[in-house]
Amino acid sequence: MTEDTGATTAPHLPELVIITGMSGAGRSTTANVLEDLGWFVVDNLPPELLPTLAELGGRAQGNVPRIAAVVDVRSGSFFADLTRAIDELTTGGNDPRVVFLEASDDVLVRRHEAVRRPHPLQGDGLLSDGIAREREMLRDLRADADIIIDTSNLNVHELSAKVLQAFHESDRSGLHATIISFGYKYGLPVDADLVVDCRFLPNPHWVPELRPLTGRDAPVSDYVLGQPGAEEFVEGFTRLLTVVSEGYLREGKRFATIAVGCTGGKHRSVAVTEELAGRLRSAGMDVATVHRDLGRE
Repeated sequence: MTEDTGATTAPHLPELVIITGMSGAGRSTTANVLEDLGWFVVDNLPPELLPTLAELGGRAQGNVPRIAAVVDVRSGSFFADLTRAIDELTTGGNDPRVVFLEASDDVLVRRHEAVRRPHPLQGDGLLSDGIAREREMLRDLRADADIIIDTSNLNVHELSAKVLQAFHESDRSGLHATIISFGYKYGLPVDADLVVDCRFLPNPHWVPELRPLTGRDAPVSDYVLGQPGAEEFVEGFTRLLTVVSEGYLREGKRFATIAVGCTGGKHRSVAVTEELAGRLRSAGMDVATVHRDLGRE
């Protein structure tokens, strides 16, 4: 006869990601990428069922290690329960990450019109009315999201690559940073957590032999980083990011997007982005670079 010790096996809490955001911003594409990576994906889940989903995943004793749930305004009145559901998950020992898909109003209008589908919150009003209602409803959730992806200028393949970049790595112990170079004349990246301006440095655009080159080319990089104040700027911002990253991790935020801007996003911001990325990698941080406006001139 086997003695019953009364011991129970502790549940294996699955890694949980909540995919949400604006209708037409790419939630389905994001979910498909995660499914291809081996995640168990549930679409259009009422938020109140998130704790139940996590519990079922735990009962699988590691056989369902990663779960992604698409939660959005299609849930109707249930969507208001999302914040409470996230709090319940956190209290229960799970650490859900929220991925928020964003896009500008004009892009969302074009996408809805292209597929000839009404907005879920449009009602008897205009398409733009539905988008405005949704944006207001999601405002607080967006502010607390772990990852914000602006898909306004991304095609399906570019969005897929961005999601792969964020989730393909298996090590989630440290901060994963994306540094974006951009040009102010093309607008601020709306998905940036931190924005820094390097327009105080002389512009290589006005040096004839440097104008056709980019910040990835050594002559431009040497010119930009050799200017008075450049080394102090890069060194100081690197130290700041180290402090900020430690704070992000303490708060459970494991992804950060840092935007570095100059006038056109071709010379100074690109050179500074590459230098920052190199220094942060040397410090042990996982860093990816994106040059948003390179090639637009």
